Amino acid sequence: MSPRTGAGLLGLFPATAALLMLAVVALPLFALVVSTSPADLLDGLRHPVALSALRLSLFTTTTSLALTLLLGTPLAWWMARHPGPAERAVATLVQLPIVIPPAVSGLALLLAFGWRGLLGPVLDRAGWVLPFSTAAVVLAELFVSAPFYIQSAVATFRRLDEDLLWAARSLGAGPARRFFRVALPLSRPGLVTGAALSWARALGEFGATLMFAGNVPGRTQTLPLAIYSAMEMDLRPAKALSILLVVVALVVLLLLGRGREVEVEALRARA
Repeated sequence: MSPRTGAGLLGLFPATAALLMLAVVALPLFALVVSTSPADLLDGLRHPVALSALRLSLFTTTTSLALTLLLGTPLAWWMARHPGPAERAVATLVQLPIVIPPAVSGLALLLAFGWRGLLGPVLDRAGWVLPFSTAAVVLAELFVSAPFYIQSAVATFRRLDEDLLWAARSLGAGPARRFFRVALPLSRPGLVTGAALSWARALGEFGATLMFAGNVPGRTQTLPLAIYSAMEMDLRPAKALSILLVVVALVVLLLLGRGREVEVEALRARA
């Protein structure tokens, strides 16, 4: 083989590798779409398993997102305003649910909130039973999805213009007023982006929910669990719900891209 031929083959490698990688990602999604006719898609979405799981997923993901916004926003604000060893330790703790396996998340939730868990006796005396309940689904989704919002919120709060906060302070605005009237409105695009990503993660949660909440139709069977169950009896709802989740993920990605564009435009306007 001549040096020129070898150089030509070597030059083809990056393009070939890129095409192969793209095929690995695109072919399964393409197969999912082309193997489902419009009639099968509609029949699958109308299936009782699909309708029940869709209603439950909408309720639990909306609830978990509300809790994420309510509890995660103050935490993200504190992390953004207090950099240091304590903040780094909290950031590491918050990021752990992103990287640990779902089975570990489910087991950890059981050991914390199960009947024999750390808080099990306390919850039992209060009359609360979390495992294998709808509340367990919400808690599992909150555990795995909140870090995505908190990370985005921290990054957004850190990009705030300090001069605007100081101006509000000089005009007599207290910490709460500066947070609600200045920080939150200016950070809205980044917070919306983080909320969309967090909600999408909650919608796709499977492993922790299965271990902590089980797979009870109408009570704990969310969309991913319904897909898992439908694989054993009727492939139509499984494919229909899978396509639905892919479409939701695509919409979220488009929102994320739009959110980044808005942030860039805002930064350019302030520059």
